[in-house]
Amino acid sequence: QVTLVESGGGLVQAGGSLRLACSASGRTFSSYAMGWFRQAPGKEREFVGRISWSGGSTYYADSVKGRFTISRDNAKNTVYLQMNSLKPEDTAVYYCAATPSGATSREGAYRYWGQGTQVTVSS
Repeated sequence: QVTLVESGGGLVQAGGSLRLACSASGRTFSSYAMGWFRQAPGKEREFVGRISWSGGSTYYADSVKGRFTISRDNAKNTVYLQMNSLKPEDTAVYYCAATPSGATSREGAYRYWGQGTQVTVSS
């Protein structure tokens, strides 16, 4: 069982930066690949990026590639999403998720989900 709690969301101007954190409970955090997803109003939830259990492999959606960076600190049971050069279209609720499978962009593979944190980017 893994419980995930996101933090760090807020209101930022276009071009600004935010860092989201996802803290996990449980002693097996390091065995899970982690993903970030987001859901904008009126839209389906979409994949943002993912990181392998070791942190050695990351993958991003084209919409955020070069602007967002995922990292993790297994000693702190935390995964991060650094978001730079934010755009109004990045406005969404951001979710972290954990999968015991290999790192994947497939939403259905993720077993545990956080409650989400709101990110709003003003123009």
